[in-house]
Amino acid sequence: MVDIILLKKLRQETQVSLADCRKALEEMGNNYEKAKEWLGKHGIEKAEKKSERETSQGLIESYIHQSGKVGAMAEVLCETDFVAKTDEFKHFAHEVAMQIAAMNPKDVQSLLKQEYIRDSSKTIENLLKETIAKLGENIVVKKFQRFEIE
Repeated sequence: MVDIILLKKLRQETQVSLADCRKALEEMGNNYEKAKEWLGKHGIEKAEKKSERETSQGLIESYIHQSGKVGAMAEVLCETDFVAKTDEFKHFAHEVAMQIAAMNPKDVQSLLKQEYIRDSSKTIENLLKETIAKLGENIVVKKFQRFEIE
């Protein structure tokens, strides 16, 4: 029997579907930390399965550093317009644009390999896979441009 309080907490913290949260808690015997790990592992597997799906929707996100001298624009794509309008997707796109402004990657591949500026325990690729797992759609950072006044 799944502990409802743990289920609500896990759902709130991870934003993963209730069904997946329930399954994680069932398989891990209501152990909250192990359930979080289970969700992370299975989320990455789900993301890899979705990687071949077409991404024709999305948005262009911009970020201008408070100095006004550095900025970035990123084209981030997903499968449906519905997901492109979600707060989670918009947040991911914003984080990508901010990462580009801060770390000046040379291309998308190097961006994905970079340590995430808000959490050094993960890369941008990890953040991407977590977002794919939460939203249930393939997501791609298509291209970006960084601007800087010297």
